[in-house]
Amino acid sequence: MYLKSIEVNGFKSFANKIDFRFEEGITGIVGPNGSGKSNVADAVRWVLGEQSASKLRGSKMEDVIFAGTEQRKPQAAAYVAITLDNSDHSLPIDYNEVTVARRVYRSGESEYLINGTVSRLKDVSALFFDTGIGKEGYSIIGQGQIERILSDKPDDRRALFDEAAGIVKYKKNKQFTEKQLDQEHQNLNRVNDILSGLEERVEPLREQSEKAKIYLELKDRQKVLDINSFLIEVDKIRDKLDESKKNLEITEADTERLREEFDFTKAEYDRLEETLEQLSGKIESCQQIINEKKLENEHADGEIRVVNERISSEGVITAEINTQIERVRSKIADLDKEKSILIERKEQAEDQFKAESKNVEDLKKSVAKAEEAEDAVAAKIETAKSDILEFINAGGNLKEKIARYDTMLENISLRKTELKSKYLSEASEKSQAEAEKATLEEELSSVNETLEKDRAKLAKTESELRSVSDRATTVKSEMQKYNQTVISLQSRYESLRNLTERYEGYGQSIKKVMEKKTKNSKVIGVVADIISAPQEYETAIETALGASIQNIVTEDEHTAKDMIAYLRENKLGRATFLPITSVVKRGNVSPDALSERGVIGVASQLVKTDKKYQNIIDSLLGRSIVVDNIDNAIKISKKYNQSLRLVTPTGELINPGGAMTGGAFRNSSNLLGRKRELEDIQQQIGETNNKLRKSREEDANLTMKRETLREERTNLMSRIQKLSIDQNSVSIGLSNVNEKLIAIEQTFVSIKKENTELDSQIETIDTNKKELFDTGKQHENSITERESTIAKLEIELSKKNDLKHAEEDKLSQATLSLEGDKNRLDHLVEDIKRYQSEIEQYNEDISSFEERLENNSDNVKNLEKELKDLEASKTKNNELISKEAEKLTAYIQEKDDINKNHKDFFGKREKLSADINGLEKAAYSLKLNIEKLEEEKDKASNYMWEEYELTYSSAEQLKTEDYDDPAALKKEMNAVKQKIRGLGDVNVNAIEEYKEVSERYEFLKGQHDDIIEAENNLRSIIADLDKAMKETFAEKFQDIQVMFNKVFKELFGGGKASLILVDEEDLLETGIIINAQPPGKKLQNMMQLSGGEKSLTAISLLFAIQSLKPSPFCLLDEIEAALDDSNVSRFAKYLDKLTKHTQFIVITHRKGTMEQTNRLYGITMQEKGVSTLVSVDLIEDKLDD
Repeated sequence: MYLKSIEVNGFKSFANKIDFRFEEGITGIVGPNGSGKSNVADAVRWVLGEQSASKLRGSKMEDVIFAGTEQRKPQAAAYVAITLDNSDHSLPIDYNEVTVARRVYRSGESEYLINGTVSRLKDVSALFFDTGIGKEGYSIIGQGQIERILSDKPDDRRALFDEAAGIVKYKKNKQFTEKQLDQEHQNLNRVNDILSGLEERVEPLREQSEKAKIYLELKDRQKVLDINSFLIEVDKIRDKLDESKKNLEITEADTERLREEFDFTKAEYDRLEETLEQLSGKIESCQQIINEKKLENEHADGEIRVVNERISSEGVITAEINTQIERVRSKIADLDKEKSILIERKEQAEDQFKAESKNVEDLKKSVAKAEEAEDAVAAKIETAKSDILEFINAGGNLKEKIARYDTMLENISLRKTELKSKYLSEASEKSQAEAEKATLEEELSSVNETLEKDRAKLAKTESELRSVSDRATTVKSEMQKYNQTVISLQSRYESLRNLTERYEGYGQSIKKVMEKKTKNSKVIGVVADIISAPQEYETAIETALGASIQNIVTEDEHTAKDMIAYLRENKLGRATFLPITSVVKRGNVSPDALSERGVIGVASQLVKTDKKYQNIIDSLLGRSIVVDNIDNAIKISKKYNQSLRLVTPTGELINPGGAMTGGAFRNSSNLLGRKRELEDIQQQIGETNNKLRKSREEDANLTMKRETLREERTNLMSRIQKLSIDQNSVSIGLSNVNEKLIAIEQTFVSIKKENTELDSQIETIDTNKKELFDTGKQHENSITERESTIAKLEIELSKKNDLKHAEEDKLSQATLSLEGDKNRLDHLVEDIKRYQSEIEQYNEDISSFEERLENNSDNVKNLEKELKDLEASKTKNNELISKEAEKLTAYIQEKDDINKNHKDFFGKREKLSADINGLEKAAYSLKLNIEKLEEEKDKASNYMWEEYELTYSSAEQLKTEDYDDPAALKKEMNAVKQKIRGLGDVNVNAIEEYKEVSERYEFLKGQHDDIIEAENNLRSIIADLDKAMKETFAEKFQDIQVMFNKVFKELFGGGKASLILVDEEDLLETGIIINAQPPGKKLQNMMQLSGGEKSLTAISLLFAIQSLKPSPFCLLDEIEAALDDSNVSRFAKYLDKLTKHTQFIVITHRKGTMEQTNRLYGITMQEKGVSTLVSVDLIEDKLDD
């Protein structure tokens, strides 16, 4: 088996679909850092079931989906598939090629597929058990796995050794078995808890059951007494109601007469009231006008005084403004003279500043020219000094190179002597190894052929055994479920049947008649026995029937007469009988009513019954209409003047006349649904028993088949184990011989190549030494020339420096003079601006004064006009005041005349109001009394319905005795209630509950014994698994120990290594310590080695495991990164040895590893964030030179 391909699409940086195709041997995957090559290893680990996002270098599983770039949108899903060649059937699946795939969506949904079929993660893991392949196996080795091997915690390495020893499958079976054992233990605890509870309940329930029977008899008697008391009470209330209603009618007639007289008086009183209000309004209006006009005149007088004062003030302001204008004009003339003098001084200063500026510019040019000359000479000096320093450094380097060449020649001579001795030794060992190889190859071929056949048989047997075991577990679970279902259904069936046979929920008289049914065939049964209704209408039909559901149907009147005589003679109460021969159908309901919204139908048409009982059903239900809800029922009842009997599926009832009944039943007897429920339960019991029988038959067959397969598996495992030991022994021997021969051939090539290289090196060194001597002499001559040039240049530099300083002094003096002229000029400009600003401000002030003069003139004219308007207004107001005073006198006289009549009508109205109020109080008192009586009647009726579901008319039918003395009735009722109270708390369900509990107790007792037996069997299985795992691990650990030491020596070129169990007593869980002794060092714990030594030690362990138990393929992710070049070479060579049994895919950037590969894949990121693939096939050419 080997890995044929990896398909990646949308996984991490692989935005496009990419196919990696592999052959046997070594395939390399290379690329620059950050190109995404390690994502290939993550993809394989992920498709094999990795659930940890952090191990895939992410924070959440969604991170494995391509996240997009600036140019590309994110992918909606990630998909990875690996295809393996299974032609040798190493995997327990009947396909020559197996493809395992995994897909995840951004929504979080994911799926696994095996050859295109959706599978579970459990199925994928089981497929690769003990092959080394898997997310926890040693087929994918990256830096994380290396770090776990290198961990200072011995327990971290345990999983690797379990996989190598082949006990992972046993551990999984043990975990599954322990889980089953835990479940059985939990089941046992639950059963024990239930049994304990049931044991405590059985005896108390028996006592409660006896008490409940007495209680039910007393309750039946209480019902009879309650009904008679109810009828007496309601009759009294009805008499009182009639008398109160008659008195109320008289009182209401007197009240109506007085109200008419009161209305006339009130209307006249209101008219006079309105007239008075109108006159009051007119009087108030006149007074308001007079007052307003007087106030206006007073206000005008004030305004006149204010206007005269303002006219006088405006004259004073005008004179003051003229004075200020003359003063400002004088100041402007003085400022103009000062400004002219400053302008002349400014022009003189500007001429002097221009002359000084030209002189400064000329001096700056002179200084710059002197600096340039100085810098040129200084640069020449620095160049010469730099040349001298370079020649000195070069001379020192030449001497060091010559010394190194001398040392190299000595080392080459010593190495050529060593190579000659080594060649002679290797030639002798080669002839011995070739003879040994031929013998081992013949032996290994025979063992492999036998082993492959037995493994194929074992895989098939184990697959069949797993399938049989899984099915057996499922069947046992089904059997348990069916058993419990049957017991539960039977218990419910018996309970319902007992209730039905005892006519539980029916009156005592009904029960006594139905006891006679077996002796008198003409007693057919109660109404509930002869009808059936759909479950959704059962409540509606029971409500419509009311107490009639307990009526007894007989063949004829004679039978009914006999039963009535029986009840009377034995004083057993009363009952209603419905003889088939005498009950006739009543009138039908209106067809119009049936077409109303919400009407479901007539109650009699919604039930099923035998044709001969149809008249009885029509008589009981033919006038009742079923409506979908109470709202629609109310609307229909009002529309037909409360003439219909309406009932809803939830049990609300509207009777003719409008009375409504509803709410919740205290105890829902469901008399009508018992028969239907019994039939349903009986059908369910039959179906479940058939399933249980089939499951038991299947369980017996599975048990026999499982035992046969287990025996066959044990025999095959024993044979395979022996053959595997033989195979490993021969393979190790042959591998050692091959490795030895390859190493010898490589040594011959290496010696020849190295000799040639050494001769070439001697010739090159001699030539290089001669060239170095000639170059040194040239450097000495150049240094002498440069020193002479520097001396001349330094004299010239001193002269240039003196000239530059003289020019700089002149420039400094001229610059100071120029700055003084500039300051004087700036001050003059500022003074001129200031004078001009002041002149402009004074001109603005004059404009403002002139504008104020014009405004004052306008103000005086306006004030004079306002004064004339005020005088005219006063004259007009005085005329209006005189007119309004005359009107006011006339209105006051008219009001006094009307006020007298108004008082007379007020007294008459108050007397009538008092009389009406007295009559209304009397009517209110009568209404309260009527409401109280109605409430008492409703309360009594509600009690009767809630307690017994009886109306007044149905209660009358059940009346069995005539009680003339209410006191005697009450006394007997109190006696019955006292007996009921004496019983204390009564559990009326105890009769049925006692039967259920006792039956359940016996059933659970049997369950308890079965669970104990199952626990013992599971513990035995765990012990067998532990024994097998310990034996297998101990044997394989020793093999790994030996092989590890051997591989370590080869990779390190000597030394030794060992593995130590932390706790030898706990073979299944103990951690493992790695000790290593590289050549030339003492034996020590691996954690004390250098980084490179630790990595090579970990690689040695992995190669040892691959040698003993090769995985079909192995993916290595830069595990040799920490090794130096020589160790990388040894790593790569040993890797090539392992390709006989294992295919390698190596992610690397080391040259030594690349050279050993058969094929290279290159991963690049030509587009940022997107990995792409290139491939190069490598041809191994043997070099003979």
